[in-house]
Amino acid sequence: MSTAPHRHPDPFEVYAIRYAHHANRHAADNYLGPVDFHDADSALDYFVWVLRRGQEVYLVDTGFGEEAATQRGRQLLLRPAQGLALLNIDPKSIRDIIITHLHYDHAGTLGDFPAATLHVQDAEVNFATGRCMCHPTMRNAYDIEDVVGFVRKVYADRVKFHRGTVELASGLSLHLVGGHTAGLQIVRVYTQRGWVVLASDATHLYGNIGRNAPFPLVHNVADMLEGYGIVRAMADSEAHIVPGHDPQVMQRYPAPNAQLQSKVVRLDVAPSA
Repeated sequence: MSTAPHRHPDPFEVYAIRYAHHANRHAADNYLGPVDFHDADSALDYFVWVLRRGQEVYLVDTGFGEEAATQRGRQLLLRPAQGLALLNIDPKSIRDIIITHLHYDHAGTLGDFPAATLHVQDAEVNFATGRCMCHPTMRNAYDIEDVVGFVRKVYADRVKFHRGTVELASGLSLHLVGGHTAGLQIVRVYTQRGWVVLASDATHLYGNIGRNAPFPLVHNVADMLEGYGIVRAMADSEAHIVPGHDPQVMQRYPAPNAQLQSKVVRLDVAPSA
């Protein structure tokens, strides 16, 4: 029987790039059912995430651009591709993009990344192009041009479909959660502080998962609640869970340097709270 110690993967650096903001939200916009806690009226921040390990670079989601910001009343701070430039990453050099789901704020601006292959769950594409989109309520968070642009990537052999859990690289895996959409996936990544989970919209805010209080934009409430358990199981601790839209992320984690304050934070170091 081997007594060799278990070897952890080489760690990734992980960055959150804040590219947009939505203020003036009330508790009913963020939580299903009655809420009585003081911070329920949270604004939303919008992020894309970068995983970097030497020459390996993965982008998680592609955000939205100027047109969507205008149409939906969001404050665009910078295009996601401009955020990558802040980290000295050429958007045209990105080879792999993980799309957590195809909502407008996670799967726009695909044209800014012409060399990339997109990683997405079968269930998400079936959902975003299937019968549920016959209902305006269900399709409201999708942008038809983004979805059509995604389908063009399929026909250009720029999409890899996954079904459930998949290991993309040592220390990097994707996990189907559903709930918010039928094919929402989360990202588990090994860092210098252990296993971090980029939860995306499995939990928009710390308060959603922390209080088992679902976000109102939801395909299946039961799957969303069950998804909280998956997120917790994949992360080393609650402090290793990164929600998809919480402004507190920018307060809890440090910027890589003073010039990137309020624009980029590092998630591979321990949060301050």
